[in-house]
Amino acid sequence: MRHRMQETHWSPTNLRLPRASRHENLASVTTSIWFWIAFHIGVFVAIAVDLAQFKHRGRELSMRAAAQRTAIWIVLSLLFNLLVWKLRGPDKALEFLTGYVIEYSLSVDNIFVFVIIFAYFKVPPMAQHRALVWGIVGALIMRGIMILLGVTLVSRFHFILYIFGIFLVMTAIRMLFGKAGEPDFGKSLVMRFCRNWIPITPEFYGEHFKARVGSRWMLTPLGVAVIVIDVMDLVFAVDSIPAVFAITQDPFIVYTSNICAIMGLRSLYFLVARMMNRFIYLRTGLAFVLGFVGLKMIVAKYFPVPTPISLGVVVLILAITVLISVLATQKRGTPKN
Repeated sequence: MRHRMQETHWSPTNLRLPRASRHENLASVTTSIWFWIAFHIGVFVAIAVDLAQFKHRGRELSMRAAAQRTAIWIVLSLLFNLLVWKLRGPDKALEFLTGYVIEYSLSVDNIFVFVIIFAYFKVPPMAQHRALVWGIVGALIMRGIMILLGVTLVSRFHFILYIFGIFLVMTAIRMLFGKAGEPDFGKSLVMRFCRNWIPITPEFYGEHFKARVGSRWMLTPLGVAVIVIDVMDLVFAVDSIPAVFAITQDPFIVYTSNICAIMGLRSLYFLVARMMNRFIYLRTGLAFVLGFVGLKMIVAKYFPVPTPISLGVVVLILAITVLISVLATQKRGTPKN
């Protein structure tokens, strides 16, 4: 009898874990390695097709084309959500959708900074798309590493979730009451590193990231812009990835919701960048979203918020913010092309 009790105690499926943690661990096991492989193949095929189509197009995206591509990426993400529903069930599908909405909304803050980066380096409109593509490829790798690290920490030290929550609340407060000045990339650490250790030419060479000048290879301003974009995305990921952990700790859901949001970032950039003067309160809305998910993580043990309510709150905050912004700026012009 004692021997049987010891076996039960040490069985991996019967460890005394919190209910949510045990559910997440068991759910994450059900994701087949082939599902991971198929997802990444689909991601890189989509990137290759999008890049080839844009190169064949040979001109800057219009507002209409950007809106169409943004809609296509959203539809593809929702179709993937249906696949998650079929293979993992409605609960996981709802977690994916909530995580996707949070990540996609937070990515708008990235766009504001990307506009400043391209203006600082004077990147031509045609070269911006290629810079975003390769910047996002780098973001895929870095976010994958960060998510793996986050999942490992949360699985071993559950209190990390409270630290994430406090960090998100502090970030929200800083966004609400801090000064939203434009960052000076010329004095940033990454720019000082590039100037001191990497040869840089001040001239653009088409859409190339490097060029042979005289007898040496040098990085072009477009290449430096890609490096800065990746570094800034890493900074933003410190906020956005913990936000998804407020919804789920399933590695596959956290990762795929992040990647699907990033994949639609390029077309969303060309749509939102021309309408920045209309979304004057969007940053305030994003601060409320971060504050909500941060508080959700902190009080989850004593007052768990169901995923459908979380999704509803996030969508409501964003809808109100966009509506107020549009009404307050309705006299401002918007590009028609």
